[in-house]
Amino acid sequence: MSTIDLREVDRVEILTLQDNTIDLTQQDNNEVIQRAMPLVGLEIKNSILAEHGFSSLVTVTEGEASRCMLFDFGFSEHGAAFNADALGADLTRVEAMALSHGHLDHVGGIRELVNRTGKTDIPLVLHPAAFRNPRFLKISDDFKLFFPPFTREKAAAAGAAVVDTEQPYAMLDHAAAFLGQIPRTTAFEKGAPNLYCEIDGQEQPDPFDDDSAIVFNVKGKGLVVLSGCAHSGIVNTVAYAKEATGVDRVLAVMGGFHLSGMDLDTVIQPTIDALKAVNPTYIVPTHCTGRQAIQMIEKEMPESFVLNMSGTRLTFSA
Repeated sequence: MSTIDLREVDRVEILTLQDNTIDLTQQDNNEVIQRAMPLVGLEIKNSILAEHGFSSLVTVTEGEASRCMLFDFGFSEHGAAFNADALGADLTRVEAMALSHGHLDHVGGIRELVNRTGKTDIPLVLHPAAFRNPRFLKISDDFKLFFPPFTREKAAAAGAAVVDTEQPYAMLDHAAAFLGQIPRTTAFEKGAPNLYCEIDGQEQPDPFDDDSAIVFNVKGKGLVVLSGCAHSGIVNTVAYAKEATGVDRVLAVMGGFHLSGMDLDTVIQPTIDALKAVNPTYIVPTHCTGRQAIQMIEKEMPESFVLNMSGTRLTFSA
């Protein structure tokens, strides 16, 4: 496998531009968690949108220098961009982008977000299979629900310069890394059995070889692993992040874990047991993790658990 040199950084800030939930009355701000405020001046009128999707603005800091990238772009054309405006996020600082996989709920808002950067030809790192089409939810042989296709033409029209890679790929001058194709090693992470695609004209369960994540290394604290949906399995993702970087300690595991609707005994519980063995300082399930799994993670990993939502800024510092 390919390994990658990942520099240590002083701080990683993840601002969630879109997640499935929002609660503007949550009162748990601390040095790690900062919630969105519903205020414009002294008026309570600032709305933050929740959608079934994920998007984040990530800022890495070394000394006095900070650099920004976008990871995923949310579901609708306007949702993540609306939140970026409401949160006062400065997208003109974005210099790189990465995509977890090619589903609409992670790429739908790319045009509006890139438009707010004021730039064109921003590198967009992804696995080439992100452009696979058709992809669909198979209800039966006669009833299929299709995902809108994501294409190279759509990426280019949005202002992105595609960098496709199956291998780990350094970003922000080795302050971040895109993991590329994630090996499947666990017995219990089997992807989504009802999600299908066509490859060479043949219908088959979607292998999700495009499913990936990004990773950072916080000085003295370990890895921050950020997934989109973890169709590859979140445990597989963390294991590969450790293998690809040579860093064993894990500070935070954040992202969609795709446990919604999964069997409790054969999938959800083994996943939680494996995450407990990883022993991250913070565990932050988002998006497609599912209510049952999130509640179980909170119950079984209470000291590590962080509730995420649209508009939340998480700061992981050395």
